[in-house]
Amino acid sequence: MIDFKQLIANAVYDESMGLEVDEIKSWIEIPADESMGDYAFPCFRLAKVLRKAPPLIAQEVAERASGSEGFARVENVNAYVNFFIDRAFLAGQVVDEVNSEGDSYGRSDVGKGRKVIVEYSSPNIAKPFHIGHIRSTVIGNALYKLYDAVGYDVTRINHLGDYGTQFGKMIVAYRKWGSEEELAKDPIKTLLAYYTKFHEEAKIHPELEDEARETFVRLEAGEPEETELWKKFRELSLAEFNRVYDMLDITFDSYAGESFYSDKMPRFIDELREKGLLVESQGAQIVDLEPYDMGAAMITKSDGSSLYVTRDIAAAVYRKEHYDFYKCIYVVASQQNLHFKQWKKVLELMGYEWEKDCIHVPFGLVSLSDGDDIKMMSTREGRVVFLEDVLNTAVQKTADIMRDKETQGVDVEEVSKEVGIGAVIFQELSNNRIKDYVFSWDKVLNFDGETGPYVQYTHARASSVLRKAAEAGVNIDDLGAIDPKYLESDSAYTLVKLIYRVPETVVEAADKYEPSILTRHLVDIAQAFNKFYHDEHILVDNEDEKLAKLALVKASKTVIANCLGLLGIKAPERM
Repeated sequence: MIDFKQLIANAVYDESMGLEVDEIKSWIEIPADESMGDYAFPCFRLAKVLRKAPPLIAQEVAERASGSEGFARVENVNAYVNFFIDRAFLAGQVVDEVNSEGDSYGRSDVGKGRKVIVEYSSPNIAKPFHIGHIRSTVIGNALYKLYDAVGYDVTRINHLGDYGTQFGKMIVAYRKWGSEEELAKDPIKTLLAYYTKFHEEAKIHPELEDEARETFVRLEAGEPEETELWKKFRELSLAEFNRVYDMLDITFDSYAGESFYSDKMPRFIDELREKGLLVESQGAQIVDLEPYDMGAAMITKSDGSSLYVTRDIAAAVYRKEHYDFYKCIYVVASQQNLHFKQWKKVLELMGYEWEKDCIHVPFGLVSLSDGDDIKMMSTREGRVVFLEDVLNTAVQKTADIMRDKETQGVDVEEVSKEVGIGAVIFQELSNNRIKDYVFSWDKVLNFDGETGPYVQYTHARASSVLRKAAEAGVNIDDLGAIDPKYLESDSAYTLVKLIYRVPETVVEAADKYEPSILTRHLVDIAQAFNKFYHDEHILVDNEDEKLAKLALVKASKTVIANCLGLLGIKAPERM
C-alpha cells in the first residue's frame, strides 16, 4: 500500500532543514479537523534552524510540495502545511490492494524472524473456569493473533495453576468427603463443593490447614498416592476447560503449568543463595526488596514448599533457554502488579538482563450489571459464575432475538453461536483493557450499538449486497479494473480512509498490547460502511459506477472479516 507519510516526507525534504527524511516523517500529524487536510506538517521547530517565521516556512514548504503524486492540493495555514489526498487516487489504491490480498490484508512482516511468547488464560485446575477468567483468555488470544498478523513467530502458553497448597486442601477434602461416583458426574462443581466444605470445616478444625500443607509437601516430593490424585484432578479439569476453549475457538501450543517447573526450581534457589540474595525470615526464605519499595519476595515457605515467585523464575529462564524469546508477554490481572514487579526485580538482581523483555500486560476487573463484583467471587465459599454458563446464555439469548426478528434463510442454531459468543468476546475487547467495566447483557447483545452483533450484522449486510449483485449476473470474484472517480463522495472517502489505516492499526494494537485499538477502529469501519450503504445507491444502472461501488463493498466485507478474525470472532454471511 502506498505510504502517504513517506510521500509527504519526500516532498517536504530540503537540505537546508537539517532533517533526514525519516525525521520529517515522524513529525507528520493527522488533523483532528478533516477540513484541515488528511495530513499536516508543523513548521514551528524549523524556525530556529532556518531563522524564519514558521508561517513563512510553511508557505515555502507548501510551494515546494505542491503537485506531489497522490495529493489533490497542498495548502499552508499559519505554521502548518496541510495535505489533501486525491480521493480517487486513494480509493483506487485501497480497493485494488484489499481485493487482491483478500484474507492477508492487514498482515505484515514487521516481526519476521523474532519469537514472541504469549501466556494467557491460566485457570487453576480443580476449580471453576469462571467469568473472571474471560479477560485473560480473550485478551491473550487477541494479542496472539495480532502478533502473528504482524509477522512474529508466536507460541501460546496456558500456564495452568496446577500446583500449590490448594491442592493439598483438595486432596485432603477428597479423602475425607469425596467419592469416585460424584466426581465422575460433574468434576469441577464436585471439586468446588469439596473445596468449599474444606474451608467451612477448617474454621471449626484449624488443624486441617496443617494437614493440607503437609499433603502438598508430599505432593512436591512426588509421593505416589498424592501424585495420582493430583493427575486425576488435572485431567478432569482440562477436559472441562477444553469444552469452553472449543466454544471460544481457542487453542494453545503448551499447557506447561506451574507443576512443569517443580523439578527446575532447586537450581534457582541454589543460585539465589550463591548470589547472596536469600535471607531467612521466620523460617521462610525471602529476597529482601525493601530497598526498592517492594517488600519481600518469598521464595520458599517455612515448610520448604515453593511459591509463585519461585515457579515464575524457573518458568522465565526455561522459556528464554528453550525459545530464546524476543518478548514474553504475561496477560494477568492488575491485582498481580506487585507480584510481577517483585519477580522482575529478582530476575534483574540475579543478573538476567533479558528480564526487560518479560512484559506484564495487566487488565482491570469485570463486574456484573447487578452490582456483584467478580472480584468478590470466592471458590472457598462456592460463589461462582461459570464462564460456560455465560457463553451458553449468550447463545440462547441471541437465538431468541433472531427468532423474534423472524430471520429468513439463516441457520439460527449456528449463527446464534457465532454471534452470541462473538458478542461476549467483543464486549471484553472493546474496553480499554486496564479499565474496570460492567458486564451487561443489554449492551453485549445490542444489534444497533457499538457491539459485536452490530459489526457482524454489517458484514452480513455487505454479503447480502454482493449476493444480490451476483444474482443479477455480476462476477463478484473478478470485478476487474474499476474507475475510482465513483468513490469520491464523503461517505465513500471516509470508508476508504478507515480501510487504508487497518494495517497500521493492527501494528499499533500489537505494539501497545491493546486489542481495543483495533476493536474501536472496526466499529468506525462498520459505521462508515452503513453510512455509505444508506447514502449511496450501489446497484445502479451505470455499469462502471456499479462495479466501483461493489468493489468497495467487497473490500469492506473482507476487512471486517479480517479484523473480526484477529479478535477471535466469526463473520457470519447471513444474520
